[in-house]
Amino acid sequence: MSATTTLEGAEILDERNAAPSEAHGSSEVDSVETSGGPPDVPRVPPVARRRPRRVRALTLDDWLALGGSVLASFALLYVGYLHLLDFSGFVGFVVCWYFVFIAVYATVVSIANPRHIVVERLVAATLYLVAALVIFALASTVVYTFVEGWPAFHHLNFFIHAIVGTLIMVGIAVVVAVPLGIGTAVYMTEVRGPGSHLIRTVVEAMTALSDILAGLFVYALLVVGFGLGKTGLAAAIAIAVTMLPLVARASEVALRIVPGSLRQASEALGATHWKTTWKVVLPSARAGLVTAAILAIARGIGETAVVLVTTGATSFFNANPVSEPMTSLPLFIYTAYQTHQPVALTRAFGAASVLLAMVLLLFVVARWIVRDKTGRERSRLLIVQRLFVRDVGGVDDTEADQ
Repeated sequence: MSATTTLEGAEILDERNAAPSEAHGSSEVDSVETSGGPPDVPRVPPVARRRPRRVRALTLDDWLALGGSVLASFALLYVGYLHLLDFSGFVGFVVCWYFVFIAVYATVVSIANPRHIVVERLVAATLYLVAALVIFALASTVVYTFVEGWPAFHHLNFFIHAIVGTLIMVGIAVVVAVPLGIGTAVYMTEVRGPGSHLIRTVVEAMTALSDILAGLFVYALLVVGFGLGKTGLAAAIAIAVTMLPLVARASEVALRIVPGSLRQASEALGATHWKTTWKVVLPSARAGLVTAAILAIARGIGETAVVLVTTGATSFFNANPVSEPMTSLPLFIYTAYQTHQPVALTRAFGAASVLLAMVLLLFVVARWIVRDKTGRERSRLLIVQRLFVRDVGGVDDTEADQ
């Protein structure tokens, strides 16, 4: 009786153990048959993106310590400098305020922070103060120039000839100096042919020479020697001579920082040395080359002595660079200031405002040319990827990002 019961219990257990496996197998078969494809892969939950913590961010206590130190130092100095010591002078007050602020701020920060934190906060405060002074000096100069020259903008005809002359002369100088300077840099860094060290020495020496020497050289060689006369072309060549060493030197630095692995990879793929320079090195150094050209243009557009020696000043409109004198904005500012008349000074400030606007426009164009396109291209790629994945596979945006 016990043996029969034991056998029946074992059969029941075997049936119970076999039932889940059979059911599981049948469900898998049913799922395969119904779906007509491989079994579904379990979906992985999206991983939350981690954001880096800003370790240098100032807390509320730091801001309160900074603001309290500024107010406390100002109050102490106001009482001691102006009333107790009976001193005067804005510059002296600002200088003394800085030293009192440093002492107060160091004392406040040292209460709850170690020594290296105190030193770091004092250095940061000093750097921010220096940056603020530089920005204030630059902004005040630009604003003052535009305010003083604003009345002259109601009559633009008085310096149109100077603007046209500047554009013509600087344009000719750019056409001459920029390609020649970049070619010189390529010869010194990529070709390294005979005399490259001598050329580098001459370029470095020319960057330290005064601009008036370039004007005297062009005047003696072209104006007097070849009888070119005082024209805009002579001034343009003189400006190109001043721009050439700056373009060559800055372009050489830009080409030198290109990684050598790019050159090696290009040559390993079978490209020639010239093809590597043209297709790999120069595009990689595009930002540096554009910066070199813009710096040279900003230097050439502000030349005064060179233009005065080679072409001379004139108050007439002349758009022909090969005949008659041609003036420029810096030369117009110089001649207007020499009269010391109120109207002429206003016109000088107006021309200076135009010159500042032209230089600012050059740097804006340079920043636009050398802008970083990586983020924009990546965003476009992500948009296309999301649209493609959504249309084809029906995957959501989280899976597309992964």
